[in-house]
Amino acid sequence: MSKATGTDTRSPALHGADSHDLIRVHGARENNLKDVSIEIPKRRLTVFTGVSGSGKSSLVFDTIAAESQRLINETYSAFVQGFMPTLARPEVDVLEGLTTAIIVDQQRMGADPRSTVGTATDANAMLRILFSRLGTPHIGPPSAYAFNVPSVRASGAITVERGAKQTVKATFNRTGGMCTRCEGRGSVSDIDLTQLYDDSKSLSEGAFTIPGWKSDSQWTVQVYAQSGFVDPDKPIRKYTKKEMQAFLYGAPVKVKVNGVNLTYEGLIPKLQKSFLSKDKEAMQPHIRAFVERAVTFTTCPECEGTRLSEGARSSKIKRISIADACAMQISDLAEWVRGLDEPSVAPLLEALRQTLDSFVEIGLGYLALDRPAGTLSGGEAQRVKMIRHLGSSLTDVTYVFDEPTAGLHPHDIQRMNDLLLRLRDKGNTVLVVEHKPEMIAIADHVVDLGPGAGQAGGAVCFEGTVEGLRAGGTLTGRHLDDRAAVKEKVRTATGTLEIRGATANNLQDVDVDIPLGVLAVVTGVAGSGKSSLVHGSLPGKSGRSGEEVVSIDQTAIRGSRRSNPATYTGLLEPIRKAFAKVNGVKPALFSANSEGACPTCNGAGVIYTDLAMMAGVATPCEECEGKRYQASVLEYHLGGRDISEVLAMSVTEAEEFFGAGEAHTPAAHRILGRLADVGLGYLSLGQPLTTLSGGERQRLKLATHMSDKGGVYVLDEPTNGLHLADVEQLLALLDRLVDSGKSVIVVEHHQAVMAHADWIIDLGPGAGHDGGKVVFEGTPADLVAARSTLTGEHLAAYVGA
Repeated sequence: MSKATGTDTRSPALHGADSHDLIRVHGARENNLKDVSIEIPKRRLTVFTGVSGSGKSSLVFDTIAAESQRLINETYSAFVQGFMPTLARPEVDVLEGLTTAIIVDQQRMGADPRSTVGTATDANAMLRILFSRLGTPHIGPPSAYAFNVPSVRASGAITVERGAKQTVKATFNRTGGMCTRCEGRGSVSDIDLTQLYDDSKSLSEGAFTIPGWKSDSQWTVQVYAQSGFVDPDKPIRKYTKKEMQAFLYGAPVKVKVNGVNLTYEGLIPKLQKSFLSKDKEAMQPHIRAFVERAVTFTTCPECEGTRLSEGARSSKIKRISIADACAMQISDLAEWVRGLDEPSVAPLLEALRQTLDSFVEIGLGYLALDRPAGTLSGGEAQRVKMIRHLGSSLTDVTYVFDEPTAGLHPHDIQRMNDLLLRLRDKGNTVLVVEHKPEMIAIADHVVDLGPGAGQAGGAVCFEGTVEGLRAGGTLTGRHLDDRAAVKEKVRTATGTLEIRGATANNLQDVDVDIPLGVLAVVTGVAGSGKSSLVHGSLPGKSGRSGEEVVSIDQTAIRGSRRSNPATYTGLLEPIRKAFAKVNGVKPALFSANSEGACPTCNGAGVIYTDLAMMAGVATPCEECEGKRYQASVLEYHLGGRDISEVLAMSVTEAEEFFGAGEAHTPAAHRILGRLADVGLGYLSLGQPLTTLSGGERQRLKLATHMSDKGGVYVLDEPTNGLHLADVEQLLALLDRLVDSGKSVIVVEHHQAVMAHADWIIDLGPGAGHDGGKVVFEGTPADLVAARSTLTGEHLAAYVGA
């Protein structure tokens, strides 16, 4: 084999393939984008900034990432595409230079009771294989260690239709690891029967107290009354033992009620199927309140909360079972796996080590694999999704991140910055939607959208370097170097909220007094126990006066494309009544989901055509021209406007409209005032909830809760998704709440909120079992002066002390 000896010293002309160094976007019009055209450099870190609702997500996620995903999906066969989500082409004229997009968003992980950190990251799958190969005693294949897999046994005759039919005997066996008592949930439900019925009444007297169960005409109730198993005219407390067994636990059986065949089933299994199998967050408020009242969840006594069968718990490697491994803090589990040396499973051990080390590297070493996925915050969920990409050998792909610093302490943000820079240095394009100045500072390229939010945004205000942004005079540029000063004078507490012996999650027998009547901030590194202290240890009522606690957490707002700010906040109700009163007609006419709906589109405003594996097409309804209402309804006016024109108004316009004149409606005006207070004055009343950004949804939730009767407000990271300029407005709102006599407790990492606090409780010193202690209590000035904790050091650096 010979080698070439000559070398061509001439400088080569640029290869055609090397000329595609930009992602070009021309004429983007998705959501509120106004014909945006930009060029984004590849293999660089580009940060998109702008106020909440300015169009960042519309450009990055709904245009660039969505089109990349759509084009990749189109490479599969029509058969495969039929099983994939159908994506429509974004509203954009030209998109060039796209690469494969990997989206790491902040969508909370599903609240399925059997979904855990381990199942979501494949770490559990690898552990199951490991135990099925090395565990003693050997109990079966990997499925024998899976709490999602029940054991199944079956035998009988099967008919094989191949040539001449023949019947053969078959037996089937599958060993699963699911605990039979709790069915892999780790907890069992105990139902308080006094919340289900009044036992002093009979069924015919309306004994049931379950929401929606009426004794006269409701079919569900009639099944019990006419089943023949119980006497409908006898008070429940006088039932015999046999009647009570049939009433509460009867097996499903067909019965005839008023000549109709229906299924009778005991009350407890009936409720478990109808209420307890559903996600609590998706329930209507009154149903959720009933479930919380009637059902208590206790640790399963059979598996002790491990979710696993006795066989799976008995199989061990070096005296550790799979249940013990999943309960360990991940940083400790990584050390244990490193101590295993077995050549027969070497590739598996290497892959498992890498996955567990990625958890530690990304700042999630304090989690355990058996932590329910639904309990992770938005920031934690996003970082869990990042894990599978950290060790990837892929290059020249586009990583898209949605506020990767969400839920991160300033101490952890530097680590996240290093990870993003590593992804970029491998030759990848990294696109980040972000508000934090620490992350904007590391950008190679910045795209600032605005100038305002909603209809006032959607344009590119600046494109260039971070230094250029500072000098550019845009809203983001002006606020980039903002630093809040520590409060000189703090408010005096009017009382205290005592927490004693808190041990939820990693809390180590914490005793703390949270002051009332002031702005109290609970802080600490991610995983130090802040949410466990505030959400897990706060009573439902507080203080000597027994004031209600109103908790506003980060759970997502659920809503379809028919939901909008007017329906979500209850604003539509007084508006419909005002229209009905002035025009002398029924309020139901002014609902697009009820009698007033356009019959052609059923009040949706658009006609959806499903095209199987291709993206469905939405065309404006020709009958109502997208207004959603019947023509006859639009003839009724209030203050010279019809209902569709009112829903097209912004909150600011509507506040003025309903504030005076013929349209004066105090109930509507109050709700609109609260929406304006949280900085949502630009939102349209009829804008679908599905088009709102994460920051807008959280502020919408805050606005709805501001009318609650509670005296204590608990907010979980309210600055998430907020622009630097919006944080000032949020602080002013928190001040107004406190000055009106409320107590406000905020779980927060943002230094501006810490500096503005009257009292700070700092948890730590680390995360997981290294945290869970109160390391500081006092004023922000004392925290800065002491610099005794990580938070103190970062706050001192922030305020320039």
